[in-house]
Amino acid sequence: MKKNLIILLSAVALTFASCRQEPVRVACVGDSITYGHGIKDRLHDAYPGVLSAMLGEKYDVRNFGVSGTTTMTGTDMPYMNEQAYKDALEFNPQIVTIKLGTNDSKPYNWKESEHFKQDLKTLIASFRALPSKPAIWLCLPVPAMGNAWNINDSVIFNGVIPYIREVAQEENLPLIDLNTPFQGKRQYFPDTIHPNEEGEKLIAEIIFDKIFKR
Repeated sequence: MKKNLIILLSAVALTFASCRQEPVRVACVGDSITYGHGIKDRLHDAYPGVLSAMLGEKYDVRNFGVSGTTTMTGTDMPYMNEQAYKDALEFNPQIVTIKLGTNDSKPYNWKESEHFKQDLKTLIASFRALPSKPAIWLCLPVPAMGNAWNINDSVIFNGVIPYIREVAQEENLPLIDLNTPFQGKRQYFPDTIHPNEEGEKLIAEIIFDKIFKR
């Protein structure tokens, strides 16, 4: 009798475990700011890691950032050519944040600007085609506080951001404004381009408030 009771309880426990809801898969797509360039413990202190800690075990947040990558395919380092892009698709996420555009502002990349919108739409379409049918959020890039790595803040503000806004409207996608909250906040950018730990934390908080806060 005791043995049968143990077997029954074990079966109930296994059934309960199999019925538990799987964590919601969140893919953070982006460049070096997503990757966590310059962050000592980037797995925890880049914004995907901070967001993961904020959300807890009910969410599986993955960092698919690649330093130097661009939205446009005719540039020096297109995101859609990277293994991380393939990995993000294979992850079959239920929520996707896309934070690209900073490296597109480089003069030799921005020459391809006429293709920016279509390439961003292609990236969006590849995630929309996944079985998970994810919710996709477009992020406006943070401002550049200098011209390191040939990044141009004027192009970001006057070129990249308007294009992202147009795509969001045309594709009926929500926006997360990561540009306005950082205006005048030079202290968050030690190298003028990449946020420090406090800056990455602020990005995570903005994303959390926009998508997950109830």
